Amino acid sequence: MRYRVTGKERAFNCINVTLMLVFAIVALYPLVYVLFASFSAPSQFIRHTGLLLRPVGFTLAAYRLVLTNPMIASGYMNTVFIVVVGSAINITLTAMLAYALSRKRLLWGPVLMGIVMFTMFFDGGIIPRFLLVKDLKLLDSLFSVILPYAVNTMNVIILRTFFMSIPESLEESARIDGAGDIMILFRIILPLSGAAIAVIILYYAVGHWNSWFSASLFIRNRSLFPLQLILREILITNSNESMTVDSKVSEIAELEIILRYAAIVVSTVPILVLYPFLQKYFIKGVMIGAVKG
Repeated sequence: MRYRVTGKERAFNCINVTLMLVFAIVALYPLVYVLFASFSAPSQFIRHTGLLLRPVGFTLAAYRLVLTNPMIASGYMNTVFIVVVGSAINITLTAMLAYALSRKRLLWGPVLMGIVMFTMFFDGGIIPRFLLVKDLKLLDSLFSVILPYAVNTMNVIILRTFFMSIPESLEESARIDGAGDIMILFRIILPLSGAAIAVIILYYAVGHWNSWFSASLFIRNRSLFPLQLILREILITNSNESMTVDSKVSEIAELEIILRYAAIVVSTVPILVLYPFLQKYFIKGVMIGAVKG
């Protein structure tokens, strides 16, 4: 029997679709604005008023300046190192801690879980963290922005919840065959947790990619600056002293406003390219991890 759509349902669907389109346009327009502005001619862009629906006087001058800036290149390399090495350390330690806390036979398990959750609400603060990094001889090192943030409590809770949803019979069968905790974790638990692991890696990777504050605290050597800290100089402090290019000072000043938009696009593209490939794992992991508390 064919289902007949009533007038009220048709009206609701139209309103729903219209509202979703409006919300999508509101969310996407800032991205489109930045993209079009980065390709616009500075003199014409400054005089432009109203909505920006296309590049005004198309030019690649801002991208040439950004991509030939040695600080941008070194910033990219530093950020990639932080993202790759940091995410690897993050997911390894987070998975090991989450696995231990998810086992019912863990001695004083609830107490240890309470201690872990305590760190979500109380933090030592910036000064103790700086003194700790200094005592560990990590100042002016890329590991200063990795090791102090090796484990995120919320990610531990998400992964622990997912691990608890895996049948205990699998672990019992492995123990009968002589497997230990390390083998069970890496040979059984993690292969069955691909969606959740992808979600946690995405959380950590995006966090590392967008991080600049910790680098501003612990790193003074400009050659070790991550990309976001260099971008902050361009966007907020209006510092162009790091822009070493074969151009006249007047041309750099003229392009300054467009440079900001080009720098945003250059720093955002990798995450935008990566996310669609992890989106299905992201949605699946979040949904499955919320089944059991």
